[in-house]
Amino acid sequence: MINLPLAETTVVKSINMKLSEVKSQLTSIGEVRFKLPNGSYVPQHFHVTEIGAVSKHFIDCGGKVREDNTINFQLWEANDYDHRIAPTKFLDIINLSENILELTDGDIEVEYQSNTIGKYGLSFDGKDFVLTNTYTDCLAKDNCGIPMEKVQKSLASLTPDAESCCTPGGGCC
Repeated sequence: MINLPLAETTVVKSINMKLSEVKSQLTSIGEVRFKLPNGSYVPQHFHVTEIGAVSKHFIDCGGKVREDNTINFQLWEANDYDHRIAPTKFLDIINLSENILELTDGDIEVEYQSNTIGKYGLSFDGKDFVLTNTYTDCLAKDNCGIPMEKVQKSLASLTPDAESCCTPGGGCC
């Protein structure tokens, strides 16, 4: 059995769109379109099959207890090729979910079927909602021996100290 020191709980933050941002965009667009990371689109006949509050309570490899709370949209497509969800209908579904589930203005994650259920972040490019790739990461790199990436710098971009008499091409070396 491994004994890890328990630390205070940390809330994991992400940079996804907030629910309020999605609602705001839905009031200004004529159609709801989701663009996949590869540039293709979720078929226009998709359904929003779920909106939910997702809470993840976990411990990282360094022993720190963490929480991650998101709002999940699940997109699904069927053979219902004439189906189109209007922005106002999507907004109605969100408002109903907010009221019944008592949702706060959380980050959005989107589930959509690819080879398996894909889990995406969400952004907006001014016209379309864009599903963004998500990645795993070690949250305790300082505790598990993962070397930090070294920043690559060009020697030409380095400026000499004001006190240094030696500069490239200065002839002092």
